[in-house]
Amino acid sequence: MTYDLLTMGRISVDIYPNDIGVGLADVTSFGKYLGGSPSNVAVAAARHGRTTAVITRTGDDPFGEYLHRELAAFGVDDRYVAPVAGLQTPATFCAIMPVTHEFPLYFYGRFPTAPDLQICPEDLDLDAVREARIFWSTVTGLCQEPSRAAHIAAHEARPRTGLEEASSTGAQFTVLDLDYRPMFWESEDAAREQVAKVLPHVTVAIGNEEECAVAVGHGTPDEQADRLLAAGVEIAVVKLGPEGVMAKTRTQRVVSAPVPVETLNGLGAGDSFGGAFCHGLLSGWPLAQVLDYANAAGAIVASRLACSDAMPTPAEVTSLLAERGRLVPEAVAR
Repeated sequence: MTYDLLTMGRISVDIYPNDIGVGLADVTSFGKYLGGSPSNVAVAAARHGRTTAVITRTGDDPFGEYLHRELAAFGVDDRYVAPVAGLQTPATFCAIMPVTHEFPLYFYGRFPTAPDLQICPEDLDLDAVREARIFWSTVTGLCQEPSRAAHIAAHEARPRTGLEEASSTGAQFTVLDLDYRPMFWESEDAAREQVAKVLPHVTVAIGNEEECAVAVGHGTPDEQADRLLAAGVEIAVVKLGPEGVMAKTRTQRVVSAPVPVETLNGLGAGDSFGGAFCHGLLSGWPLAQVLDYANAAGAIVASRLACSDAMPTPAEVTSLLAERGRLVPEAVAR
């Protein structure tokens, strides 16, 4: 089977408080959800009608069973999800403080290692990796062996496609989410060294200014995008916070203004952005419309409590774009 999107890396059970606006010490009840950025991106793209799968590992425990069930419910193929003996499925707690825009994360079951960091190169179905229209991975997957070697093997298996060729029918893109999380690394320099090994295989790199700084050094967003392009990337996407998001190629620079919403939980918006961005790329939309669509998808999740459960449908995204007076991509799709 050739997937529209195949992601690889982190999965967890997200434990979110039902009590909004208080610290975890004062929360009285919680809800549980599928989590982990690459897994959320696969869910988000599936909501847009894309065939998706995720390569990851869980513990051999009830939470692992729960994640299999959730992936299937969201329409994500779980054939590459397997348990690791002796390790527990990770759980991620967060506090939700929308007034102060604080959403601190607390990772459990990831130290000194986690099941999804035990993916080995020999475990990979390289044909599936090679043939997927989009392969998506994250910097976190490079933080530890054997996951690091598996990610590098996956990237090396991908065909190197230029942007003009990728824009044609049968497009293939390789995306690296620059999701640097300092608790998983010895230092920024250690992360930068590993990112440098992968960037030559990458078609699209996505990150905020801080994550881009880890990958290619500090500078203006344009300078960071130019360095990503110089490293071999075809599309550099730099998130600008309250100023929106910029995408840059060797011939084009576009900026999408933010889509205003009342933020409830800022977590998961980036994963929704990622799944919608993949949908737009595969649809062949102009880059400006891809960004607007992905921005709106991210805004919708920011206005909701959960991540995976909150991923929007195309109808919800286009409705928000129309309400905000933005061009609806379907009207300009090729």
